[in-house]
Amino acid sequence: MHVDKPDLALSGVILAGGRSTRLGRDKALLELEGRTLVARTLDVLAQLTDDIIVVTSLAPHLLPPSARVVADRYVGAGVLAGVHAGLLAARGELAIVVACDMPFLNLDLLRYIVSLAHEADIVVPRWTDVEPLHAVYRPAACLGPVESALARGERRIISFYHEVRVRYVERAEIARLDPQGLSFFNVNTLEDWERALSLTRCWQRGRDVL
Repeated sequence: MHVDKPDLALSGVILAGGRSTRLGRDKALLELEGRTLVARTLDVLAQLTDDIIVVTSLAPHLLPPSARVVADRYVGAGVLAGVHAGLLAARGELAIVVACDMPFLNLDLLRYIVSLAHEADIVVPRWTDVEPLHAVYRPAACLGPVESALARGERRIISFYHEVRVRYVERAEIARLDPQGLSFFNVNTLEDWERALSLTRCWQRGRDVL
C-alpha cells in the first residue's frame, strides 16, 4: 500500500553512533532479512521524508547512499550530542529522531506522532518509560536548550525537556497502533539480537502460510 509523506517539512534523524559494548559488534551493521539495521531504519523513514540524516562515525561507504552522514559536534558527550548533531543538520521544520537499533519501527505509529507535532516542540511516546529516541523534535525550539544542557555537562536526552513544550503520547494511544510496543524494542545484547531474529522468523513463517 502506498503511504503519502506528511504535508510538512520533516527530516529524519537516525542515531548510529553507539559503541555497542554489550553486544561486542556494531549494531548498525547487523543484518536482518538481508538488510542492515541502519538500512532497515532508513527504509522506514524514507516513507516519511526525503531528508534523512545518519549521525555516526561509521565510514560512509558502509551506509545507504541516500543518507546524509554527520558527526557529533560535541565529541564524547553521549547520545544527547547525537541528537544535537541530527537536529543541527535537519532541513525540516520538524525532525523525527530514532535509534538505528530498533528493528521493528511501526510506520503508522511514526505517522501518528508526526501528526501531533503542531501541539508541542517535542512529541514523545511514554510506553514503559519515556522513549526520547522515538520522538519528533522541533529544531528551532530545541537546539538552544540542547546546547545549554550540553554546556552544563548533561548527557541525558530528557535533561532539557522542562525548557520546551512536550506532548507525551501515552500507552493507550500507542497500543491502538502497536499493541505490543515492539516499536521500542532495541538491540543492546546478544539475547536481544536473538529475540529479534526469532520474532522475524515467526513473522516470516506467518507470511509463508498466507
